[in-house]
Amino acid sequence: MANLIVHGGKPLSGTITPSGNKNAVLPILCASLLTSEPVTVRNVPASTDIEKLTNFFEVIGSKIDWDREAKVMRLDHSNVRDSLPENALPKGMRSAVLLFPSLLHRFKSMRVDSNPKGCSLGIRELDPHLEILSNLGARIDNNGTLDLSIENRFKGTRYWADYMSVTTTENFAMAAALAEGESMLTNAASEPHTQDLCRFLQSMGARIEGIGTNVLRIEGVDRLHGAEVTISSDHHEIATFLAIGAITKGEVRVEKATPEHFELISRAFEKLGVTIEHEGDTAICRANQSLRIQYPYTTNLLPKIEGAPWPYFPVDLLPPMVALATRAEGSMHFWNKVYEGGFAWLPELTKFGAHAVVSDPHRIIVFGNAPMRPAVVDAPYIIRAAVALYMVAASLEGRSVVMNADPISRGHPHFAENLRKLGAEIEWED
Repeated sequence: MANLIVHGGKPLSGTITPSGNKNAVLPILCASLLTSEPVTVRNVPASTDIEKLTNFFEVIGSKIDWDREAKVMRLDHSNVRDSLPENALPKGMRSAVLLFPSLLHRFKSMRVDSNPKGCSLGIRELDPHLEILSNLGARIDNNGTLDLSIENRFKGTRYWADYMSVTTTENFAMAAALAEGESMLTNAASEPHTQDLCRFLQSMGARIEGIGTNVLRIEGVDRLHGAEVTISSDHHEIATFLAIGAITKGEVRVEKATPEHFELISRAFEKLGVTIEHEGDTAICRANQSLRIQYPYTTNLLPKIEGAPWPYFPVDLLPPMVALATRAEGSMHFWNKVYEGGFAWLPELTKFGAHAVVSDPHRIIVFGNAPMRPAVVDAPYIIRAAVALYMVAASLEGRSVVMNADPISRGHPHFAENLRKLGAEIEWED
């Protein structure tokens, strides 16, 4: 594991071009396995999860041509092996569940570990994925390991999900696209990256209605063909760099910033005293903003930022907002409505001197602008919690160390290099 050495206390300013959305490219790459025709994917970020996925493709016989400098990947699955090698699924990558529909389509059967690992956000259950696949005609046998199989192809179904799960919705869309008959998913997730996958499937010949809503209707087709797609900018990374500008009092401009996704995100910044401007598709955080928490008209309630499935504020962006709140005047209530372990990293934040109270596994109160100091902290295996610890370190004059900060590379390719462009003094240490 690598540590991040941070010399903080200076404004970070400059222009950043964000990476492609990892949460869009991963399901799109998994969906490419649904066809034997060539697929071209542009604006591919160089994340560790994508490296693991492409290594898996090569193990099963796919041809992958990835020009990392040009961020273009060409995939050809026409010579995939006849059977799935044992223990071939990518390790330490929860999004490996997104391979289930395409592997069942290809191999008709597969065996998987019942506890795939991902980031430390709490219980990440397999049951919704298995229920979806079972309703679409898959057989599930649990004999210590999970054995999944289908007879020939998936069967159309109607399914009302317990909650809006991104990866469950994406698995439904991939399986239903090649199912026999019509399928409908109620309580579907609608995040930007889920919409991107559905549009990619459409470009391959899938018949999908209701993209961006909570009801997806899909008429299955016999086959999907090759396609080309450009991955959209990662709204998480866009917001993260704007937050880094705000907490260090610098001016950060982020190009290709998908302003259509930012109305609610910008309002969350406003609650912390930060105004985000847009000039065309460039988002701007101006220098020397006040970082003063805005209190509601209902004065007996604390101001609050709630994270939940889209179109709520994204839960993945709560940690950067928590970091901002530690340096702001006032108090802020944060509510993670998805992950029960989303705030488990808070004790590391208090090592800087931050004042916060854990109300329960889903809610915290941050009391801002406490006296703070550089510190050595240990990052959890949560991408943006590690980033939030960096943000606080960057706002404090002196040397801090964010230990075991490797999770950052899962969501932010070239993180240190981009920060150096903004004037940061930062380095990785093995």
